[in-house]
Amino acid sequence: MVNRRKKAVIISLLVLVTSMGVITAMTFWYLKLRQLRLSMPDITLPPEDDDELPPGPPEEDDWLDPIVNDTRFLPNPGAINFGMNLGGITDWGREWPFLNLMKCCRPWMTANTIWVENGENEWNTEYIAYIECDANGYPLELPYINETAEVPQGVHTIFASISNFPLGEYIFTYDGNGSFTFPGNWEVITEEPGRIELNISDNSGPIAFHINYSQLGDHVRNITLVYGVYESLLSQTPFNPAWTEKLSDFEAIRFMDWAETNFHEPLVDWVDRSQVGDYSYQLGRGVPYEHMTDVCNRLDCDAWICVPHEASDDYITQMADLFRENLDPELTLYVEYSNEIWNWMFPASHYLLEGGDQDVDWPERIVPFIQNVMDIFSTEFAGQLNRLVRVVGVQAGWYDVGNRTISNMRPGSFDAVSPTAYFGFTEAAYTTLDVLGSSTTVGDVFNLARESVDGEGLEWISLYLNRTMELGLKFLFYESGQHLTPDPFGSEQPYNQALVDIQFHDAMYYLYNYWMNRLREVRENSSYADNFLFMTFSFASGSSGQYGTWGVLPDIYMEPPYLPEAPKYQAILDNLINS
Repeated sequence: MVNRRKKAVIISLLVLVTSMGVITAMTFWYLKLRQLRLSMPDITLPPEDDDELPPGPPEEDDWLDPIVNDTRFLPNPGAINFGMNLGGITDWGREWPFLNLMKCCRPWMTANTIWVENGENEWNTEYIAYIECDANGYPLELPYINETAEVPQGVHTIFASISNFPLGEYIFTYDGNGSFTFPGNWEVITEEPGRIELNISDNSGPIAFHINYSQLGDHVRNITLVYGVYESLLSQTPFNPAWTEKLSDFEAIRFMDWAETNFHEPLVDWVDRSQVGDYSYQLGRGVPYEHMTDVCNRLDCDAWICVPHEASDDYITQMADLFRENLDPELTLYVEYSNEIWNWMFPASHYLLEGGDQDVDWPERIVPFIQNVMDIFSTEFAGQLNRLVRVVGVQAGWYDVGNRTISNMRPGSFDAVSPTAYFGFTEAAYTTLDVLGSSTTVGDVFNLARESVDGEGLEWISLYLNRTMELGLKFLFYESGQHLTPDPFGSEQPYNQALVDIQFHDAMYYLYNYWMNRLREVRENSSYADNFLFMTFSFASGSSGQYGTWGVLPDIYMEPPYLPEAPKYQAILDNLINS
């Protein structure tokens, strides 16, 4: 272990070097960023954006002519209310919900504070677990000294894709005493203690910043990074106005991905949850619940939450209490246990399979976990159950599993049954796509998807609707929209370009209208009296032929007209009951 005197000398030398040699430091981080671009195993973009494809060249659209005047493909407001699933917090996404962009940064990584000639100079040396941090995750002292490291260590973070960041001035503020470098596509304009003005003139690549020095006793903390145009708003709201403006028409917001429901760190005890002061909300715990209630209160829309699958009874109780006390009592709270607990892609399904009563068959084995959440929320909302909708999610394509789940719930303990309402491709459609290959056109995708809309998906929805009415419950769609992905999912197929092209084509607008009208027919052909709640999946995302283009918006900063770049969003706007 390096003794304290040696450590103090090293820190002093680093501060001296920083004050004398900004060019040297910037050269070092330029080399680091170049290394990042050439070899970046730790910042590989998630699958959504890995194979992002731009729309292909336009094709002749004569085939659309008879459709644009066909009422089956035109908006028909009524019978459906629309909600929205938010995307998760990432440093490569398209939503950027917070004014303070720091809340979307990647978790801290460590790296050498100076370039070592012929050294490894790894992008992430992985010493962060050994660095003592405050309650919000800020290192108490930097550089960090470890005898196994090449040189003293600093911390850094990255925004791997800023392609929809507005160009211009950004303001970086902080408390404490420290020094920073800013590699990537931004430049320092002015710098003074606690405040640095930066400029982004090119948003084509990643940006990063590094804390090279942080003084013990007055460490760097409370960092904010805000687009300069929005700086004055920080004292009024935590939310990006471009984001809230496009959310404002929706009746409800589902926070499944905001809470990292499918792949979160263990959330067992109440102290495990995300805190408002955390330096980032990309730490495996999701966005704090306080922000969920805040945005719903500001937008006057209902909240849909997913309870972590491992949460203790105390966690569930305090979660219920927080939403009861903080959500506007005029708004509705939809509560669901986890998400898709039959989906073997997600840890929750395995947790329930292995942790449930082994003498009970599956899926009945999962029912006590759902029941427990519904019962605790019912107790905490005693006398106020009118504020609560207790939701049991079911698998749209496997009626037996869903029916056995809801049939074993205690009558009167839940309020709603909720499958999805996606449309995609039938097996026959995939066979046709395989034959068409790279010659597949938007028109081909449109016709195959339309045929799929009229297939068994509506039959499953009708089965669940009839069962829901027998039980006297509400009928909701926890996720809904297009599901145009290749077979197998995640594969590279010759027809993938066409799957992307239709996402930015008027044809998708008419396809969405057609799907909504078919859902209205299902409702009208039943005795169900309420409107359907269509929770769109999801808000904004990049495009991918392999993994799907889920967002109804490609960019939260885009302005109308929304056709043809955002046909799904325009279709929803045109189908709103108050449109």
